[in-house]
Amino acid sequence: MIKETEIFSYSFDPAYSKPVAYFSMEFAVDQPLKIYSGGLGFLAGSHLRSAYEKKQNLIGIGILWKKGYYDQERNQDQTLRVSFRDKDYSFLVDTNIIFPITIHGARVYVKAFLLKPEVFKTAPLFLLTTDIQENDYLAQTISHRLYDPNETTRIAQSILLGVGGAKLIDVLERKTDIYHMNEGHALPMCFYLLDKFKDLAEVKKRVVFTTHTPEKAGNEEHSVPLLNSMSFFSGLTLKQVDEYIQPENGILNYTLSALRMAKIANGVSQLHGEVSRKMWGDYDDICEITAITNAQNKTYWHDDVLDEALQQNDDAKIVTRKKELKHKLFRVVANQTGKLFDENVLTLVWARRFAAYKRANLLLMDYNRFLKIVQNPKYPIQIIWGGKPYPEDFGAINIFNEIYWKTKDLPNCTVVTGYELWLSGHLKKGSDLWLNNPRLYHEASGTSGMTAAMNASINLSIPDGWIPEFSKHGENSFIIPTANDLLTQESKDKLEANALLDLLENEIIPMYYERPKEWSKIVKRSMQDVLPFFDSGRMASEYYEKLYKH
Repeated sequence: MIKETEIFSYSFDPAYSKPVAYFSMEFAVDQPLKIYSGGLGFLAGSHLRSAYEKKQNLIGIGILWKKGYYDQERNQDQTLRVSFRDKDYSFLVDTNIIFPITIHGARVYVKAFLLKPEVFKTAPLFLLTTDIQENDYLAQTISHRLYDPNETTRIAQSILLGVGGAKLIDVLERKTDIYHMNEGHALPMCFYLLDKFKDLAEVKKRVVFTTHTPEKAGNEEHSVPLLNSMSFFSGLTLKQVDEYIQPENGILNYTLSALRMAKIANGVSQLHGEVSRKMWGDYDDICEITAITNAQNKTYWHDDVLDEALQQNDDAKIVTRKKELKHKLFRVVANQTGKLFDENVLTLVWARRFAAYKRANLLLMDYNRFLKIVQNPKYPIQIIWGGKPYPEDFGAINIFNEIYWKTKDLPNCTVVTGYELWLSGHLKKGSDLWLNNPRLYHEASGTSGMTAAMNASINLSIPDGWIPEFSKHGENSFIIPTANDLLTQESKDKLEANALLDLLENEIIPMYYERPKEWSKIVKRSMQDVLPFFDSGRMASEYYEKLYKH
């Protein structure tokens, strides 16, 4: 049996000694470990890094995705191609722990690997796999693809994370006071605990829940008979399921069920906390929903030279370093696209997961006006898009391809592939402006702008997610005016696209070239204001104070 001293390489700070297990479908801890898709993973990775820095008694539990999310490549005509390749990681420790769980009435064996703290400076992370010879091929595929499009495979993945993770804790004989579900994917854990303790009050004592999205697609739901046939409920009868979580019309919503089985939950920004209370507040028997604003790990994301220049209040040093970082980014861009960008030109980046509500193509809505701005010789601008659509989201893939086709002949606009931690770091460090233009109230938090701000990139954003807690227009960021809520979505998109172009054309671009001191003042204020509040050290502490000790 693996001992606690073999799991942790540090002794705990007494303030954080309560033992916690943090369940997440994805973790982005470092570039080589490709078990994440986007913001949820970036957030979970930063949480583990800060838990390590704070010496918290917390372990992560996730899944060792054999093929990762996917590898983003290009077809012959440069449009997006999705590739799946097997991944191997020599830095993971084989714990030699194998145990059975039940999926679809059948025995499936689970093997646990451990990412030790010293490898990437994170809290210990256990990763579960079914891709072992003890299982038949179908069972092996459960841990192949993050967010598999097949409905029954997705359900099996939740059982693997929730039941497999909870059972691993029992096998390890690790005392665990708090089971933290990062999003609803690990919900079967609650039914495992209910079967173990035979009392919902005992489950609620131990479970806390973080909800991450107001998007329907992010609040997973399936029919109760299907979930029952998949062994989702750990042996509970349908009568008991009905009694405990009151599924509506035979459909079980993961988020709503988690709110009924946890002692406390949180949204991931103050605004998202409000949105979540409005979304779920009319339902019976849900727990309190508070808010803990997401954050990112400064140690991982920041640039030492920029930090030093800020402390010395050295504008020239910030500008010089920024040009060096832009040069590094532009080498990546040139290598991928054959386009050579200029370090002296204002550079705007839109980079995040491609989803319809994030509106990657908002800049292009009035295409003629867009062309007028990007072809203005007096005030040049360079624009880079990056991000991974869900591999079966053909609408989002079409947006990616549309942007490519509309910008391919423009030497100062391009789309890059492979938006993972490494490229994300380059884009944040090498951008002057970080564009975030989701439909209002659809972005729960959106943390990419935090790490951009740490690296002297100014946020240009819709006032959604974390932004209202940070931004002061013209002082530390630029805010895109939003349209009236009562308008149709099409009208809102059009008005907000015009507002974005107005802001760029009339305020931002002229300031960059004509009033560099003013620009520099905003850059420095942004860097100062983003820390320490939006460093995940504050967030990791708040989880202990607001959720775990509750």
